[in-house]
Amino acid sequence: MFNNRTKIKHLLQSEPTGNEVIVMGWVRTFRNNQFIALNDGSTNNNLQVVTELGLLDDATLKRITTGASLKVTGIIVASQGKGQTVELKATTLEVLGDSDAEKYPLQPKKHSLEFLREKAHLRFRTNTFGSVFRIRHSLAYAIHKFYNDKGFVYLHTPIITASDAEGAGEMFRVTTLPMDGTAPKNEDGSINYKEDFFGKSTNLTVSGQLEGELGAMAFSEIYTFGPTFRAENSNTTRHLAEFWMIEPEMAFSDIEDNMNLAEEFIRYLIKYVMEHNADDIDFLDQRLAEEEKSLPQDKRSEFGLKEKLEFVVNNPFERITYTEAIQILLDSPAYKKKKFQYEVKWGIDLQSEHERYLVEKHFKKPVIVTGYPAAIKAFYMRLNDNCEEGKQTVAAMDILAPGIGEIVGGSQREERYEKLVARMQEMHIPVEEMSWYLDTRRFGSVPHAGFGLGFERMVLFVTGMTNIRDVIAFARTPNNCEF
Repeated sequence: MFNNRTKIKHLLQSEPTGNEVIVMGWVRTFRNNQFIALNDGSTNNNLQVVTELGLLDDATLKRITTGASLKVTGIIVASQGKGQTVELKATTLEVLGDSDAEKYPLQPKKHSLEFLREKAHLRFRTNTFGSVFRIRHSLAYAIHKFYNDKGFVYLHTPIITASDAEGAGEMFRVTTLPMDGTAPKNEDGSINYKEDFFGKSTNLTVSGQLEGELGAMAFSEIYTFGPTFRAENSNTTRHLAEFWMIEPEMAFSDIEDNMNLAEEFIRYLIKYVMEHNADDIDFLDQRLAEEEKSLPQDKRSEFGLKEKLEFVVNNPFERITYTEAIQILLDSPAYKKKKFQYEVKWGIDLQSEHERYLVEKHFKKPVIVTGYPAAIKAFYMRLNDNCEEGKQTVAAMDILAPGIGEIVGGSQREERYEKLVARMQEMHIPVEEMSWYLDTRRFGSVPHAGFGLGFERMVLFVTGMTNIRDVIAFARTPNNCEF
């Protein structure tokens, strides 16, 4: 029976009781034919297993190699070595799975993150990725706990959809039609999707928001948490083709309620991880400090990882309008010295370099920007009243975080039927096809709001990692769909 094993994390926190226990895990190192560093993934810390000389035969000793899996029965005793209070004095040892030491890719030495991306199926066994993915797990649990405790309903929105919530057009198509040129055609030569599986053109979802709004109009408050897809050819450290999103939608809420919830949510997630993953945060904090030593002074972070997280938890986010943000950028030394790659003027979509300047150089803390130009935002965002002529804005809000840029995007939704229809027509959104969505404005419309938080960007922020491909198990990016 395997379920009577004790996890290494719990053993390392226990007293040297002299009790017999069973542990199972993978060998990290084996020294002097006596000392095995065993790890089972419950913590980065290894349990030292001591095998007295003569306990094991030569054939078994040769099988105890890096990566091999073991089942060890033994007595928990006080450790004679440094770094741990207890160790396991083995009484019996069984090799569950061999590992060819010469072929095993993860030898006990430091590996680059680039190398480990190529070995993503094994990188979980390293300390860095052990910490990252335990933190990812904790964040996912904390998300559900936060919304459950607030009475939100968890809604599963579809992954296959016929709508494009963003109006972006950068979507992965879903079809069962043949790809060899024999697919049925319309008279104009275009593909006849009426012959396809769903009887219409469909794609992988870019957002569950529109369906989420339908739920909010019945339950008052819902949230989604699931995979979303963007067919953007973006080879950057911040973009993935497949990523996870958390999207709450709240009836009877305005833009201020939206900002308050988002800020509280981010603080809650960080606090949860700092409390429940302290060892992993400590490890990643030290790792980041080591990495930063190799960087020039002007490229180093102002804060260590723990300092940054504590600062975010303990300080209110700065709130400014888009117009104020543009003015700050125009007045900045970076703009005057022509250090921005992209132009700065009212009406532009803020680029990552602009966002990071605001949070890292100017305010030195997270910033919530509101009141974006309507022309660069989605059709469902509520038009602000009393705007300057030629400067129509919407009740949108983005939260910008140090090191990343945009981490949350949201808005108060346009609840006024006539204004929403006019906006859809203006942006060439098919009104008839979206009749189901417009029903929420026809039958008991209310002020409502919501936002989307990119889960991987949140994991990136909390772990201090610098490439989004290192915080998701198997990254899906242009020209890469391994594992």
